[in-house]
Amino acid sequence: MLRMLGEYLVLMFATFKRPDKGPVFRRQLMIEFMGLGVDSFGIVIIISVFTGAIVALQTAYNIDSPLIPLTMVGFTTRQMMILEFSPTIISLILAGKVGSRIASEIGTMRVTEQIDALRVMGVNPANYLILPKITASMLFNPVLIIFSMVLGIAGGWAACVISGLVTSTDYIAGLRSWFEPYTVTYAIIKTLVFAFIIASVSGYLGYYIKGGSVEVGAASTKAVVYSSILIIFFDLILTQLLLV
Repeated sequence: MLRMLGEYLVLMFATFKRPDKGPVFRRQLMIEFMGLGVDSFGIVIIISVFTGAIVALQTAYNIDSPLIPLTMVGFTTRQMMILEFSPTIISLILAGKVGSRIASEIGTMRVTEQIDALRVMGVNPANYLILPKITASMLFNPVLIIFSMVLGIAGGWAACVISGLVTSTDYIAGLRSWFEPYTVTYAIIKTLVFAFIIASVSGYLGYYIKGGSVEVGAASTKAVVYSSILIIFFDLILTQLLLV
């Protein structure tokens, strides 16, 4: 663990050096925006809409007491999507989709000696390969998370209206009740931390790989597992620091 931590810190130090050529960095950043961000919209849309609908329906079905107003369905759906589901669960899904992609891409370049070739040409491989991925993730993931929040809340509204369990007026009234803008800030802070974890840990595992195609597959799996564990761990820490 100490050796891995030391290698990770050394790699991050090399990664965050100033890029040698700004235009090259910007071109790589645009490529990563497409590969890591835009291509993830589909899975975020599907999961967010259906999860928001499930949360709303389950809340409505479990309100048995007449003393609890139906406006609580909209309130609960909003809080669940903003505080936990969108920033944390979507980040876990992105760890599987994006993290494995980063680890396998960099790992393949390592086993085919492309990283060694970059170093021979005088290019900083860590900066060239990993920094655009970290930057793209930290810039684009908050967009995905906000998009997920909106879609989840909209999915909950649609499910309530279609099923007839909650009226549109009650649901919207719940959405507007006791809203604290800080909850969105909290979600964005978590998203930025999780985005850094996904990109940096996956990049590290791919960068230091040794072996062939089998090891590339193993590194991709480790990237998903390690990123997911760290996301849950830092979710607890950030919740204690920012909400309690």
